[in-house]
Amino acid sequence: MKIDHVAMYVNDLEAARRFFVKYLNAVPNNEYHNKSTGFRSYFLSFEGGSRLELMNKPTMEDIKKSPNRTGLAHIAFSVGSKEKVDSLTQILKSDGYIILSGPRTTGDGYYESCIVGIEENLIEITV
Repeated sequence: MKIDHVAMYVNDLEAARRFFVKYLNAVPNNEYHNKSTGFRSYFLSFEGGSRLELMNKPTMEDIKKSPNRTGLAHIAFSVGSKEKVDSLTQILKSDGYIILSGPRTTGDGYYESCIVGIEENLIEITV
């Protein structure tokens, strides 16, 4: 069994799509739009077969996100090497994203960084 995809509601569907395409090499499908409900979404595909569904609808609740909240804590992306973790982290920092940690080797042996990504969602970048 495998996880087919993870879904994320966002306020700005196009900005979220651009973030994942620009920084994490996502390949988006064509936008889905249900005209009767106003629901819109993109499926983003990543190397290795994982997918992320970005969703938006006219009425959503937007609660402040804290790093220690319940529910999904972060989405981790493997970029393949320590050098790529370092490079992408620096690019994101230069583009104004907040780096919460790293790059570093964690106590459980992961080399990673964690950034506050699109709409305050935490993105972990790992080998």
